[in-house]
Amino acid sequence: MKVSLFITCLSDALYPRVGEAMVRLLARYGVSVHFPEGQTCCGQPAFNSGYWDEARKSAKTLIEAFDESDFVISPSGSCTGMIHHYYPKLFEDDPVLGKKAEQLRDKTYEFTQFLVNVLGVTDVGAVFPHKVTYHPSCHGSRLLGVKQEPLQLMQQVKGLDLIPLPFAEDCCGFGGTFAVKMCDISGAMVTEKTDHVLETDAEVLVGLDLGCLLNISGNLHFRGKPVKVMHLAELLYEGVMTGEHR
Repeated sequence: MKVSLFITCLSDALYPRVGEAMVRLLARYGVSVHFPEGQTCCGQPAFNSGYWDEARKSAKTLIEAFDESDFVISPSGSCTGMIHHYYPKLFEDDPVLGKKAEQLRDKTYEFTQFLVNVLGVTDVGAVFPHKVTYHPSCHGSRLLGVKQEPLQLMQQVKGLDLIPLPFAEDCCGFGGTFAVKMCDISGAMVTEKTDHVLETDAEVLVGLDLGCLLNISGNLHFRGKPVKVMHLAELLYEGVMTGEHR
């Protein structure tokens, strides 16, 4: 099984520990993760802004980087959703790249999808005795249908008290370029989202998309609220380490 890590821009630049957590968790199940250095941005910012030619250049680079991989895994439902839903569209008039785009789509998974649906793992042996609430990101839950997998993983974590997030499926307001183009609306949306997070009295907010977590954690920090924000891969790996040292 040749598994490649698609790290994504935000993880690479701001949250490298998420990638490390993913690799270390997968290593526990005998999965050796390869990191193709030719990978780059998936092209989603350009695509969403209407610059499809520029998006094709990024997409072509990514397709070539993962051409030899059996599986591609990513810590982002958003970037994975871009590959699944829009790469075939970008290359629908190119028979060669169109086929390669479909092949990349079929072997690319968001992290929890791969862990639960491919490896068949729901209990990683984690211990995390904290009150946690979960934000289901729009692209992961709506574009990819990632709904039960993260919940299955969290339900098996010993000591974790999972508190439902009110209006959980409401967007946090990030939306990539939306947060820049419509900053006032975005700011109101993330303020509403953090209001609901604070209603839960959770110690930790967990999610699957770093754009959302960046947005929500920024608002919590601005408001002086001490809620820790984590990607699920980080929580699971921290929990595994806690369990092993007990």
